[in-house]
Amino acid sequence: MSQWTSEQADQVLDQVIKRSMEDPEFRALALHDAHAAIAKVTPKILPPGFTVRFVDNAGASRTFVLPDPAPIEGALSDTELEQVAGGLFDRCNVSCNTTCANGASEVKI
Repeated sequence: MSQWTSEQADQVLDQVIKRSMEDPEFRALALHDAHAAIAKVTPKILPPGFTVRFVDNAGASRTFVLPDPAPIEGALSDTELEQVAGGLFDRCNVSCNTTCANGASEVKI
């Protein structure tokens, strides 16, 4: 099952919009079951976990998708934390007197 391109999604959306303007039964289907309505205009299956919802234009209502939260300044990402946690002693980059597993010594400067 391949992913949809942006162009394919736009084409399907255009087809659903056009048909929903002309066919009241299809419009009701799109409002009730978006996946079933999409299946009527294209044989291509939506990717797993992809959510689609059509809403009726009933006044001043908007839906906005917020972007992912920005990382907190100064906080380390999960990847950075893994590098720090797994890499300190392997590379012997500690700032204290210690002997590493490979026998090398590190002296605090």
